[in-house]
Amino acid sequence: MKARITPKLPEVNFSDQGDIRYLHLGTEWVQGSMLLDKPFEIELEYVQRMMAWLLFMDPASVPKRHAMQLGLGAGSLTKFCRKKLRMKTTAIELNAQVIAACRLWFKLPADDSRLSVILGDAAEVAAHEHWRGDMDALQVDLYDHEAAAPVLDSEAFYSDCRKLLTDDGCMTVNLFGRSSSYAQSVEKIGAAFGMDSVWAFKPTCEGNTIVLALRTPCNPDRATLAERAETIETRWGLPARKWLRVFKPVA
Repeated sequence: MKARITPKLPEVNFSDQGDIRYLHLGTEWVQGSMLLDKPFEIELEYVQRMMAWLLFMDPASVPKRHAMQLGLGAGSLTKFCRKKLRMKTTAIELNAQVIAACRLWFKLPADDSRLSVILGDAAEVAAHEHWRGDMDALQVDLYDHEAAAPVLDSEAFYSDCRKLLTDDGCMTVNLFGRSSSYAQSVEKIGAAFGMDSVWAFKPTCEGNTIVLALRTPCNPDRATLAERAETIETRWGLPARKWLRVFKPVA
């Protein structure tokens, strides 16, 4: 049996511009960011939108839930879920340098009873039975150093992601790249989840489109979404009321 060949991973570095620190993987492409004076807030708009699963959950239940990030980036989602939402949080990252960089430069806390940062392959984790049915929020942001297209983007992968979710769990995915690849990705997500479970934002100015898929189809009325958005904005400081103007079901 042939051994699996692990590709060489890029070098990790950062840059500071004013009060913002950016994570890079050996190129100018931004892989994450942090406000130097507010390290546990989410600075990038598309990363804020990765929290849109909050619109589908009772705010009082959030601290009792479990979030997982596939791809650590600069640790923004991981830090926010653990620190701000008080959730049990698990992050999976393939590059040990990224984990070290987040701990050294991006204020990622040490592991504790509510935080576990694991060096591992997102595809293998999604396919494994260990976390099946355990995740309330699954946040997928998997790009290489060139940021050209998602590293994992197959119907089989998204089907594995769906199996990780609780019955009322949500997956959010960052899709960045050509419009044709976006349409193909949405088609694969819809095939895995059912198109009636898929919602999407309009693209950000930078070209990031966040897609949300529900384990169980759900279409809250506008009043419920507006009430949730108000709570999210007041309690956690995310621009959720603005989300509702650019977020809708795909089908």
